[in-house]
Amino acid sequence: MADVQNLVNNSVDMEKSVFEPPQDLRNEAHVKSLEQYQQLYKKSVDHPEEFWSDIAKQFYWKNFTTDKFLEYNFDVRNGPIFVRWMKGATTNICYNAIDRHIENGLSDKIAFFWEGNNPEDHDRITYGKLLEEVCKCANVLKSLGVKKGDRVAIYMPMILELSICLLACARIGAIHSIVFAGFSSESLSDRVIDAQCKAIITSDGVWRGTKLLNLKEIVDNAVKLCDDRGHTVEKCIIVRHLSPENEIIVHDDVNGDQDQEPPAKRPYNKFKINWHSGRDVWWHEVMAKSSPVCEPEWMDAEDPLFMLYTSGSTGKPKGVLHTVGGYMLYSTTTFKYVFDYHPSDVFWCTADVGWITGHTYVCYGPLCNGATGIIFEGVPLYPDAGRFWEIVDKYKVTKFYTAPTAIRTLMKFGDEHVTKHSRKSLKILGTVGEPINPEAWLWYHRVVGNEKCAVVDTFWQTETGGHVLTPLPGAIPTKPGSACVPFFGIVPEILSENGETIPKNSNKEGYLVFKQPWPGIMRTVYGNHERFETTYFKKFPGYYCTGDGARQDKDGYIWITGRIDDMVNVSGHLLSTAEVESALIEHEAVTEAASVSHPHEIKGDCIYCFVTLKEGFQFTDELLSELKNIVRKKIGPFAQPDFIQNAPALPKTRSGKIMRRILRKVAVGDAELGDISTLADESVVDILFKLRPKEA
Repeated sequence: MADVQNLVNNSVDMEKSVFEPPQDLRNEAHVKSLEQYQQLYKKSVDHPEEFWSDIAKQFYWKNFTTDKFLEYNFDVRNGPIFVRWMKGATTNICYNAIDRHIENGLSDKIAFFWEGNNPEDHDRITYGKLLEEVCKCANVLKSLGVKKGDRVAIYMPMILELSICLLACARIGAIHSIVFAGFSSESLSDRVIDAQCKAIITSDGVWRGTKLLNLKEIVDNAVKLCDDRGHTVEKCIIVRHLSPENEIIVHDDVNGDQDQEPPAKRPYNKFKINWHSGRDVWWHEVMAKSSPVCEPEWMDAEDPLFMLYTSGSTGKPKGVLHTVGGYMLYSTTTFKYVFDYHPSDVFWCTADVGWITGHTYVCYGPLCNGATGIIFEGVPLYPDAGRFWEIVDKYKVTKFYTAPTAIRTLMKFGDEHVTKHSRKSLKILGTVGEPINPEAWLWYHRVVGNEKCAVVDTFWQTETGGHVLTPLPGAIPTKPGSACVPFFGIVPEILSENGETIPKNSNKEGYLVFKQPWPGIMRTVYGNHERFETTYFKKFPGYYCTGDGARQDKDGYIWITGRIDDMVNVSGHLLSTAEVESALIEHEAVTEAASVSHPHEIKGDCIYCFVTLKEGFQFTDELLSELKNIVRKKIGPFAQPDFIQNAPALPKTRSGKIMRRILRKVAVGDAELGDISTLADESVVDILFKLRPKEA
């Protein structure tokens, strides 16, 4: 193994830096060698039906009969795009995530440890208790009129009730649409309207570090926006999450003000909740009356399980739709092999369940394997920069999964916040959400893992449902910064702009595409299959196009280079530039806006905006503040641009298309522009460079 400190200090070429799997890990791994991986991989791509059928037999199926195990078309020239795995077979993912394990004697095993925002706040739930709570919630939803196929929006903090609600929807065949509880009312309402959600489940509020958020108020504003646009949310279930130690005022729109002090967990500052009789119900009240027994709805493998909205290049979020059977197979299998899961493990994924990482690797993947996981409500720096490692020691975490943004943030605070905790239980360290830079990878390996842990750098998307490029920790030698090799069933290629395959040893960047389907791939964009085909399949007929750039080194290792389309990956949150631009243009002073990504030491990328003002408006600090706030309001705080630049004009082609390639150069101060002969007015570029903020 290369000397880690020398790599950090001397910036050695990472393609030549290879880290072998730790021997202790290799001895117990499900896949113990590169040769074993290659054998399994070959079977998975040459005989996918046989490979995935063997895995499917490990689950419970009410009916395992299917006319054809796999049917698909990836080529728009041959008709509509479709993917079907095991259509006709019936199962229920909630049953496989909970009931199946209880029947195997795991009723008393911990399903989740819950760690609150404050270190003194904690809880746990066994598989047996989880089943009771899920059944009660499922019965509550049914009593409120929710049935198979109905959509339910969930806007909640990282509390146990979030996973209970997700599983309850799956149990009765309702389609859950979880919205990260950091999105604004407008973003929430957009998603509720698009999905035509019948109900919303939320909580009164939540602490994030030292910040108190009134989630109920955000939901109320979203519901009003829905009403204004012709969609009625019939029911809103509110989890009483904050403690009654201080007074909470609940304003009833019919019966006047009343004090509510139902049971809850923690202290909070006084704030007001508006109550809407007939629509709003308290979680604790309806759960208390509900039966802990609920028979599962047996679902076709291709029935919808959930939708999750991701940003689109048009600015309108798209509802990525996943189905029951394929997602169950893929989430369970990727969890088992990528984290080399064993029954004694304690697994911790720090992601919020509002994102796909939380769906797959906080809830469904771990539970379907019968694992013990951790749900963390807080933030990495509260109450100090050692919080992650304190939790690792507290629960004896063996497999840990977080984002490069968090790793880079913690690096800034020095090694002492890590090394004062033992971390002896750790075996595998994972990264997710964006490419990890080699320096952060090496710090993660050296300091956090004490050079004894395998590091798995995983590449995947909301659309893929689970890992598609990743090392297997006991089998694949790793290179810092590389997502390494394809998971089982994944056939990657790197294509040039004109669709030609780029040889693997050329190190040239191209479009990362996949040649054939895997069980966890999305099936459509909810309500807009044409958009699904256009976004992912029309550019390169016969391939699923990820929208990410990549290159392949001489050893076949894949290196993700970032988004190629008009998207920005901020701290693992994928945002469309169009979405940010449409928010900016709503300001009365702005006539045109353009956004690009900009390198950021902690976030990986941040948002850099160019705005052209209308006649009579001045580019002032006050306007700058207003523009940042409008993005916060329309999308959410995480989308706030780091830089907004005055742009009297934007660089455009003669046909009027904005040349974002030029804007990216301006944003980073790179005067090597390449060919600009297609620009309508080259003088625009000089003006933009002169107006570029010094701090950028």
